[in-house]
Amino acid sequence: MNVNYMYSLMAVLFLCLLSYVGAEVIGLQGLFGIWIPYLSVVVFIAGFAVRILDWAKSPVPFAIPTTCGQQKTMSWIEPNWIDNPTSKGGLLIRMILEVFLFRSLFRNTSMSFNKTDTGVRISYRWEIWLWVAALAFHYSFLTVLIRHLRFFLEPVPFCIQMVEQLDSFFRIEFFSPVIGIGLPGIFLSGLVLLAAVTFLFLRRVFGPKVKYISLAADFFPLFLIMGIALTGILMRYFAKIDVVGVKALTMSLVTLHPSIPEGIGGLFFIHIFLVSVLFAYFPFSKLMHMGGVFLSPTRNLTTDTRAKRHVNPWNYPVKTHTYEEYEDHFREKMIEAGLPVEKEQV
Repeated sequence: MNVNYMYSLMAVLFLCLLSYVGAEVIGLQGLFGIWIPYLSVVVFIAGFAVRILDWAKSPVPFAIPTTCGQQKTMSWIEPNWIDNPTSKGGLLIRMILEVFLFRSLFRNTSMSFNKTDTGVRISYRWEIWLWVAALAFHYSFLTVLIRHLRFFLEPVPFCIQMVEQLDSFFRIEFFSPVIGIGLPGIFLSGLVLLAAVTFLFLRRVFGPKVKYISLAADFFPLFLIMGIALTGILMRYFAKIDVVGVKALTMSLVTLHPSIPEGIGGLFFIHIFLVSVLFAYFPFSKLMHMGGVFLSPTRNLTTDTRAKRHVNPWNYPVKTHTYEEYEDHFREKMIEAGLPVEKEQV
């Protein structure tokens, strides 16, 4: 039984407790509201840049793009210009579909063994729900990030206001002559994010194959994002916080004149601390596939190996010894040994 998720869960719960006690009990609001967020941003930017530069310096001695279609060969054989691109245009389309629509994940299949009357039969099943969950997770996360830019900009740009309005079009309200009950506009992106990350977590817990290879490092960012989404939902709909004070805090961070307003609840410090931990953890985790996908030689190279020779640009000049030079050097010994030579000794 894989219990690695328990270690990650306990770590995230400890982080929540640490931030709440530190900010509310001990009074370290400045540490958890100013210095840790600053440090996490520095670690994120520096770590991200170091990882990208390290990957960019890695030599690519062979052209190894993955091929999922017919390569360009004879004129009478129709090639697949997207799955097996030989031009920069086809490669660009392939990368756009991969980055924005996860095209390779869309065609992902899983293998299973099924018992039949004639024996065991191998079958393949389309993993459509993994693609749906991944797409929902990434785009809901992107929407949440765009919405939160309103806390760091003044005035708030119109495009961000439009995203916020579209995301919160759904409302729950009940009015009667006696009482009126309702919630503020429900941000669907937050709920979709929580549902998608929960699906990805359950897949690692109950999927036999994925569970076998899952490590604590795979569960940790999932629990972090769960905690961020849950605390955000709690602050939005249940445990109200001083939004004006939060705006003042974030604007002070952006303008490099940090200050902690009065009245910000402990739930907010848990939220911002988990976000800071996620930012700092990002460059050292598998989340770096966000930048690595653009540098992957299985994706960013054309499949024109039959038409062009791929030369590694990092190769240094090597002095070669041709066969003609080899034969000139050993011709006498080759003749004595009875080996054939191309040029007879003069």
